[in-house]
Amino acid sequence: MTTPQAIEVLLVEDDPGDELITREAFEDNKIHNNLHVVRDGLEALDFLYRRGGYADAPRPDLVLLDLNLPKYDGRQVLEKIKGDPELRAIPVVVLTTSSAEEDILRSYDLFANAYVTKPVDLDRFLTVIRQIDEFFVTVVRLPGRQRAVGTHDDV
Repeated sequence: MTTPQAIEVLLVEDDPGDELITREAFEDNKIHNNLHVVRDGLEALDFLYRRGGYADAPRPDLVLLDLNLPKYDGRQVLEKIKGDPELRAIPVVVLTTSSAEEDILRSYDLFANAYVTKPVDLDRFLTVIRQIDEFFVTVVRLPGRQRAVGTHDDV
């Protein structure tokens, strides 16, 4: 059985409280992934395209994207990621407070890999972040990564 590798996670989140909760959830998890945080849509694009202060940024294996962001909103960032042949394979989980049907439909129309409404309850929020982290580390096969635990090449 292979031990899962740490992955590079880009959190695009402008709310310091939600950032803190996300960091805590990642730190509590047994896999210590590398969490990178940017606070607006422009910073997200700079990170992804390795511009300016992000020239040495790693390519994320997973993006956790809030929709309501300054400068460029999450929908614009998602559209840019999924419209770019170099970036489109990166899984994007929309993680937002909005439960509006139009936001859900629009996100999936823009090829979001998942849409998660942030729970208001702190313990539930921590659980949701841990589940996302665990799913993408131990279950899903990410582009350019080793097979996850429990998968078989011959199946």
